[in-house]
Amino acid sequence: MNILFCSVGRRCELLKDFRDSLGDKVKLVVTDNSPYAPALAFADVSYKVPLIKDPSYIPMILDICKKENINAITTLIDPEIAILAEHREEFEAIGVEVLAPYRETAALCFDKYEMSKYLEEKGIPTVKTYGCFEDFKKAYETGEISIPVFVKPRTGSGSVGARRVDTYEMLEEVMAADPSLIIQELMTGTDMDADIYVDTKSHKPVAIFSKRKLSTTIGGANKTISFKDAALFDFVNKAIEVFQFNGPLDMDLFYQDGQYYLSEINPRFGGAYLHAYGAGVDFPKMIYQNVEEQQENQEEIGCYEEDVVMMMYDSVVIKKLQDIQDSMKKEV
Repeated sequence: MNILFCSVGRRCELLKDFRDSLGDKVKLVVTDNSPYAPALAFADVSYKVPLIKDPSYIPMILDICKKENINAITTLIDPEIAILAEHREEFEAIGVEVLAPYRETAALCFDKYEMSKYLEEKGIPTVKTYGCFEDFKKAYETGEISIPVFVKPRTGSGSVGARRVDTYEMLEEVMAADPSLIIQELMTGTDMDADIYVDTKSHKPVAIFSKRKLSTTIGGANKTISFKDAALFDFVNKAIEVFQFNGPLDMDLFYQDGQYYLSEINPRFGGAYLHAYGAGVDFPKMIYQNVEEQQENQEEIGCYEEDVVMMMYDSVVIKKLQDIQDSMKKEV
């Protein structure tokens, strides 16, 4: 199986997991805008490409797919997910499985305010969310929500700009300075997430790995502990039914007052998927089964041990400049 990871960045360990799982049955092809992306060092083939909004970007990615006989494509950054979804038919026309959600779902996942409205409409418990200060003010005056609250960008990733606000006056100032922020109820329950694989044949979740967050930094959780709960698995299955996913995704959740709440969904490999793989939940194998074997995966929901801890740490890639320049292809 030849798989293309777009915008590969720092996701070194993910590529290692693919190699560990599939060995020489997989060719890892990657792209990035920077020749200094460390994950390039763990690929079989790497390409330097323009920024994702450049008009030449998708034509170049399609050409890479043809040249490398790519069977499946995915991206590791949120802004590119909708782009792949928009061009799904072009990729499918040359035999490439797009491991990303379908168009409407991709748009909802990127816009956190629209996502909250959609979840409410579908009856999926979610965090109370307000798209502007005036809407929050009305809810605050009627006692629907109280201070403190949580603010974050309506779009974007990596938790950039997300923070707690403790007073009404400060919130008013924050929103005046940046009206693009959304306002959310401050959740005080357990912060957790789930790595989920939606089979590309059955379009049903066939693996769910849940973990509590022990520590987080900008960009996500860096220490987590696995747990299992049938109620969580049921909640995830119900939520997945109202979307059109295809492949791996990461779902952020809270557990508060005996109820699970869906916060947001990142429809790609989550940064902490490494925990799931380390506990035996093998998404690379499932992708291979779907893409290369052209078969559905058997359901493996909850097939892992509880109390397995992930402790993430930094590492480095050291290479000569000439070797970096020689290894990265600039043209298709």
